[in-house]
Amino acid sequence: MREPGLFKPALLWLLLLAPLFFGTYGFATWVTSQRSDVGTLVFGWETHIPFWAWTIVPYWSIDLLYGFSLLLPNSRHELKQHALRLLSAQVIAVSCFLLWPLRFTFERPEMDGVFGWLFAVLAGFDKPFNQAPSLHIALLVILWVMFQRHSQGLWRWLVHGWFALIGISVLTTYQHHFIDLPTGALAGWLCVWLWPVDHPSPLLNARLAKDPKLWRLGLRYAVGALLLATAAFTWGGAWLWLLWPAVAVLLVALNYWLLGAAGFQKLDDGRLSPASRWLYAPYLAAAWLNSRLWTRKHPQPDLIVDNVWLGRIPTTAQLSSFNAVVDLCAELPLYPQGRAYHALPVLDLTAPTPAQCLEAAQAIERLRKHGPLLVCCALGYSRSASAVAAWLLHSGRASTVDEALAIIRTARPDVILHAHHRQALGELPYAR
Repeated sequence: MREPGLFKPALLWLLLLAPLFFGTYGFATWVTSQRSDVGTLVFGWETHIPFWAWTIVPYWSIDLLYGFSLLLPNSRHELKQHALRLLSAQVIAVSCFLLWPLRFTFERPEMDGVFGWLFAVLAGFDKPFNQAPSLHIALLVILWVMFQRHSQGLWRWLVHGWFALIGISVLTTYQHHFIDLPTGALAGWLCVWLWPVDHPSPLLNARLAKDPKLWRLGLRYAVGALLLATAAFTWGGAWLWLLWPAVAVLLVALNYWLLGAAGFQKLDDGRLSPASRWLYAPYLAAAWLNSRLWTRKHPQPDLIVDNVWLGRIPTTAQLSSFNAVVDLCAELPLYPQGRAYHALPVLDLTAPTPAQCLEAAQAIERLRKHGPLLVCCALGYSRSASAVAAWLLHSGRASTVDEALAIIRTARPDVILHAHHRQALGELPYAR
């Protein structure tokens, strides 16, 4: 259902964003044109990229789509988040243009006719600076997310196809070198991640961590991000792809220091948001591989008591044995496929808080009525074990923390609960 009266705020946003776009973009171009230290970053294989004059049409079309996109939202909240994404992309891209400007190096062939006129108009405003990250690509990601959200069937396929053409056009119009594309896409997904529509922004409840353990864990990832970025810039070439995992693990560090589990944007249905899947992709692949390596000798879940099982994030085959799942893994998705499901994301190597332990215990007691219930995290050894221990205490099946842990370790000996896990369990009102 569309809220009434959205045209006026959409128009106001456009009147704000359009002058800001042209003003800041032009300012960055002018500043860079005055500099003598503007470098280039181009790969040898890019000389084989063809010049297709007709692709100036999809290239220019993004300006029209930019304006129309503000008319698509169905609510003031959606409109505001979309506008903030567009604004954030402008701030990020222009800041990068000023900090490390790059220059486009290829010469376009002479043209006439309509295509030649379109290129001439473009050249009057868009000089061969303002390269990485490509603001065109960053906006493409943001606009594509909005348009595909409001299209279906054949129209959605047309949206996918046209936006793919726009993406190709930044190369085939000789507007950008390749490095500008992945960096632009990264900037675009970062804006979508910062301002989600269907769940709270990770900035909403951002708080500096007080636990020294969280700072130590975050520092490990920050050092990893620094090493990856250093390798990327030192070796160059294909090694520049290391900037992607560098950004991913830096975001993980921020989750420990500031954002908490909400930074992974795990949704109530077990999926990660599309922005998180793209931004964290290298880390997610490593986390999934790590979970499989650590549990390769014991991949199966274990029955604890009364049809409550404990294990790692399940495979599709393993999931088929259960009617319900309580999931404490923040960093990996889980697709419950219609099963009763409760997500309670907790950061890796940390303990659930007493409040989370209570929530997990109540969820286990509620969902186990559906049949066999799996309580899981990445490995099934700590976070999920804390949840099961909390349920054993909450339900009266254990009267002390030690008794609860003894029951769990009888079924799953490799469970690891450190002092901070036991402390959280010990603060529950029914624990002794």
